[in-house]
Amino acid sequence: MKYRRLGKSDIRVSEIGFGAWTIALDWWGKKIDDDEAIRMLKKAYDLGINFYETADMYGKGRSEKLIGQAFKDMRNEVVYSTKWGYDLYSAEQIGHNELPQKHDPEFLQFALKQSLERLQTDYIDVYSLHNPKMDAMQNDELFSALDDLVKKGTIKSHGVALGPAIGWKEEGIFAIENRNITCLQTVYNILEQDPGRDLIRSAQENDVGIMVRVPDASGLLTGKVNANTKFDKNDHRSFRKQEFIKEAMQKIDNMKPIADKRGWNITQLAIKFILSQPQISVVLPTMISVEELEMFASISDGNYLSPDESARLTEMYENNFFVKPVAG
Repeated sequence: MKYRRLGKSDIRVSEIGFGAWTIALDWWGKKIDDDEAIRMLKKAYDLGINFYETADMYGKGRSEKLIGQAFKDMRNEVVYSTKWGYDLYSAEQIGHNELPQKHDPEFLQFALKQSLERLQTDYIDVYSLHNPKMDAMQNDELFSALDDLVKKGTIKSHGVALGPAIGWKEEGIFAIENRNITCLQTVYNILEQDPGRDLIRSAQENDVGIMVRVPDASGLLTGKVNANTKFDKNDHRSFRKQEFIKEAMQKIDNMKPIADKRGWNITQLAIKFILSQPQISVVLPTMISVEELEMFASISDGNYLSPDESARLTEMYENNFFVKPVAG
C-alpha cells in the first residue's frame, strides 16, 4: 500500500480508503452484519488501509459506531473522516429520500459531539460538510467555527463532500478557492471525468486534496454490472439508466487495448488512471467483501499510467470513447 499527503495537511492517508457506508446500509446489494463489518474493517487495516471514510447519517450512526468499536485501542494508527449536515435526529429517512440539512454553527457543535461519542475518540481527522448547497459554502460564520475547531484540535482538518444532485461544480470551486479546506470529495472515474477535471485543476492551484468516490462507475468498471444487470429498488445503483449502462459497455470495450498492453484488467486500469494524478489523495471504492478489499488494495503499487497514457484516456473521453486506441 502506498500513502499520500491529504491536501495541505500533514495527514498521511492510504491511496485506497475504506468507504464505510456499505457496512451500515444495504444499498449495494448486500446486508453486512456487525461481526462481518468488524472483520472487514480490521482486514482493511491489515492490508495497509488507514483511511476510514463515513458519515453520521450512515445507518443513523451505525457506521461510526462500528469503526469506533473496531479501532478503539489503536486510534492513533488510523485516520477518521466523517461527514455531517443532515438532521438525522429530528427526521426519519424513508428509502433514499434526502433528510433536511442543517449546515450551521449550532448544529455543527451538536453533530460533532455525537460523532465523537460514536467513534469513541476525542478528535476527528477530517470533518466534512455532507452534500452542502451554495448557501452553506457562503456562510462565513460556519467556516470560522470550523477553523476554530481545528485550532482547538477537536478536528484536524475540514473538507467538503459534494453531492451531484444537490451541489456540484460551482459549490466545489467556491469552497476550494475561498475556504480553508484540506480536501474535497467528488465522483470521478474514467467514464465520468467531469466536473472532476475542473475540480482537480482548482485543487492543484490551492493545495486541496481530492477524495474520489464511485471510481468504478457503480460497478461498470469491475465487470459486476452490465446491460443485463437488474437492480433491487433499494440498491443505490438503480438510478443508473439502462441507456447509460449499454453505452458504457461499448466505451469499456474501446479501453481494453490500453489495459491489455499493460497486462491489466479494466478495474486496474480504472483505479490506476485515478492514482496517476498527484492531486488525488485517496480513492474510495465501494467494497462489500474481504475479496474486494484485497483486490482494490493490491492496485496501490506505484505502477500507474504514463502521462501519454493518461492523456490518451482523456482524449478518448472527450471523443465519447468511440475512437480506436492507437496501435503499438
